[in-house]
Amino acid sequence: MTRTRSLQGRLLALVLGAVALVWLAATTAIWFDARHELDDLLDNHLSQAAALLVAQQAHGADGDDREFDAAPAPGRYATRVAFQVWHEGRLALRSAGASTEPLSQHTSGFETRLVDGTAWRVYAARGNEHDVQVYVAEQLGSRSAILWALLRSMLWPMAVALPLLAMLGWWAVRRGLAPLQGLSAGLAQRAPQALDPVQLEDTPTEMQPLLQALNGLFARIATLMETERRFTADAAHELRTPITAIRAQAQVALGAEGSDERRHALLATLEGCDRATRMVEQLLTLARLEAAPEAASTRTDLSKLARRIVADLGGSALDKQQSIALDAPEGCILRADETLVGILLRNLVDNAIRYSPARARIRVHLGTSAAQTTLRVEDSGPGLSDEQRGRLGERFFRVLGNEQPGSGLGWSIAQRIATAQGATLSASRSDVLGGLAVTVTWPQGSPPH
Repeated sequence: MTRTRSLQGRLLALVLGAVALVWLAATTAIWFDARHELDDLLDNHLSQAAALLVAQQAHGADGDDREFDAAPAPGRYATRVAFQVWHEGRLALRSAGASTEPLSQHTSGFETRLVDGTAWRVYAARGNEHDVQVYVAEQLGSRSAILWALLRSMLWPMAVALPLLAMLGWWAVRRGLAPLQGLSAGLAQRAPQALDPVQLEDTPTEMQPLLQALNGLFARIATLMETERRFTADAAHELRTPITAIRAQAQVALGAEGSDERRHALLATLEGCDRATRMVEQLLTLARLEAAPEAASTRTDLSKLARRIVADLGGSALDKQQSIALDAPEGCILRADETLVGILLRNLVDNAIRYSPARARIRVHLGTSAAQTTLRVEDSGPGLSDEQRGRLGERFFRVLGNEQPGSGLGWSIAQRIATAQGATLSASRSDVLGGLAVTVTWPQGSPPH
């Protein structure tokens, strides 16, 4: 199993690692820069000391070439510096502890060499008459000691500050992640069935998209659960009636003594089965729309689709001696889901046939313009009052006094399909036929939502 890593620990490690790297880089840069400056400074001191010795020997020579040892200077670095003054090839002056052999083979300039196993930085200079040769030398180890002394005084505060930076970094990371930790604690304490939005005070800008996405997820889950609950309730509510009727007619058929009575009961049983089948189909269609609201859009010929559906339902209209007029000019093209638009159109035409009286007139009209495409289904039936039209869309709502079997789900299905296809659905009174007129409008150039 993969070990879970703490975000706080990861951030703290990154912050402290970055601080340590910067600290090391700064220390390295200070080291090289200070060493370079120190070497330049001490080399300059060597050259100046040599120039002074040359000048002193040139002006103070009295012909006495006796070897003379300079008294040692006080200080911890006294034994780490040396000089020699040679006059006409003889050692005239040297520092305490300096060798009697020349410190360098060069006559001028700098040289780094080993003397008795110790590295020395030597500067050689000659007088104007070339009878004076001066060597000034310094042990390289003294330079490193001076450099370390300088760096200790500069870097120890930084070394002490590093643990303080670690503590401050831990505090800053912990405080910065406090809203995220609050969200984590709040989610851990929520009940499994809780789907209300998560509310946090002073939400940081970086966390707002996360919180919005989380609340959006809760909202979608709540919608799906409500859809499932409502579908179960709808199915239980609506299927109870036809199943009860089928059972009752079956019992009548079992107890019937004559063939006519038995035939009538069996025909009623078949009608109940047809009603239950239609109701199940509508419930499944509604469940499909609510579970998958996004529909694929393709090129749909609405005129061709309308002619096919009206031809399929023409037999039902003829059984009721109704007439259907179709006005579907060529060129009514939509970007929509053809299957869903077909269900929408079939529901509207089927409702007009079912709820209109015998010998009624039904008209299906298609129209298109630069701005929109319109589908209008109207009939000469009794229509609906303003109050009844306002209740359209309520599941299982049916107009009182209507004896036609149905579940009241047809309008909910049509409305849901129209919404999924980016269309608007409205109902009004037909100015031409006097009954109900249902209009579906698709904006041209607008893809379905």
